[in-house]
Amino acid sequence: MKKVYTCFCTDVIHEGHLNIVNQARKYGELIIGVLSDKAMIRYNRFPTISFEERLQLVRGIEGVSEVVIQDEVMYETILKKFKPDYVIHGDNWKKGPESAIRENVIQTLSQWGGELIEVPYTVNYRVKKIDANIREKLAMPEYRRKRLRQLIEICPIVKAIEVHSGLTGLIAEKTVVVTNGELDQFDAMWVSSLCDSIAKGKPDIELVDMSSRIRTLEEVLDVTTKPIILDGDTGGLIEHFVYNVRTLERMGISAVIIEDKVGLKRNSLFGTDVEQTQDSIENFCAKIKAGKDALRTDEFMIIARIESLILERGMEDALNRAFAYVKAGADGIMIHSRQKSPAEVFEFCDRFREVEKKAPLVVVPTSYNTVTEQELAARGVNIVIYANQLTRSAFPAMQETAASILKHHRAQEVDAKLLPIKEIITLIDEL
Repeated sequence: MKKVYTCFCTDVIHEGHLNIVNQARKYGELIIGVLSDKAMIRYNRFPTISFEERLQLVRGIEGVSEVVIQDEVMYETILKKFKPDYVIHGDNWKKGPESAIRENVIQTLSQWGGELIEVPYTVNYRVKKIDANIREKLAMPEYRRKRLRQLIEICPIVKAIEVHSGLTGLIAEKTVVVTNGELDQFDAMWVSSLCDSIAKGKPDIELVDMSSRIRTLEEVLDVTTKPIILDGDTGGLIEHFVYNVRTLERMGISAVIIEDKVGLKRNSLFGTDVEQTQDSIENFCAKIKAGKDALRTDEFMIIARIESLILERGMEDALNRAFAYVKAGADGIMIHSRQKSPAEVFEFCDRFREVEKKAPLVVVPTSYNTVTEQELAARGVNIVIYANQLTRSAFPAMQETAASILKHHRAQEVDAKLLPIKEIITLIDEL
């Protein structure tokens, strides 16, 4: 009997999936692959139920001969294992990043004369409503808040990019690329006080208060599903910090990162060029402990950002602080550096990991931007934050456009460099 293969990456079995199953059974013995959590994150979205529950969903479908685990987005490995005569899939993957998966299937099947069969993708009110409900579930605070911890367990390294508005949140949410035959996307979003301040035309000195920061968060939360890490600056007074972490936890934010400085906050990349005062270990530990005691769940993360290397206090001071902050209850450590080389960050990570095996490490490779994610992961880094690149790329483009219009007294000269409004609108989902 001929073998047929298809793969599901869903939390709900609806009539579209059953249509594929019914079509596939006409061709032979049906094997269904269930995409693993690790692969699903790269391909589509974060699952809302456990992998075991997703396996059971598929095992419950009538007429399925075998259910297997597909650990990779691309089908090549699993197809070479089973050598099916047919692969069946909906016809919705002919365009966009998913077309790379389709091409991989066609090329692999050609090695033994296999055939790809595509059935019309099921689109109706019921299926659209199910898809919308899954997306809404992903956006709910109780699901979003815990997702950063889950990603740290699943991913070799969690990739976060700066956002400062609903539109930049959609860019972080929906940008998917094909690199070396693999799909990739960002895992999380970083809401930076620097970029939030710049977007409002204000200096980065904690002038934009928490109420305004929360409005930015609400804009992003309203249109996205990925976990959010908030730049909490110094955290402010302990009494204020306790109140703010409860608010952030209730909103569904996954983590706040606070830096161990006091007084007027100045951007870290100024280093010792401006006066900056580091907090005492004792006081910062008290702030961490107070924040942790105020939380109502174990999901929200308070991550301590160490400024010792920025302020040229030395590696020993940075490490002493890191171990003290973890002992005080910090859920992770962010080590910051303004060196062009990652050498001192590597040294910190190596020495930190000799003692502390579990606490997540976070880095922001803004100045040492030649380092790769693979190199960071090899040093025990769990989260990499691209902290201001969207803002920095937008500013020169907008400035150039404004200058050109003034120069030519019309917009024609810049039009070729502009994205059509229609393409921007397609980022925005309609209910």
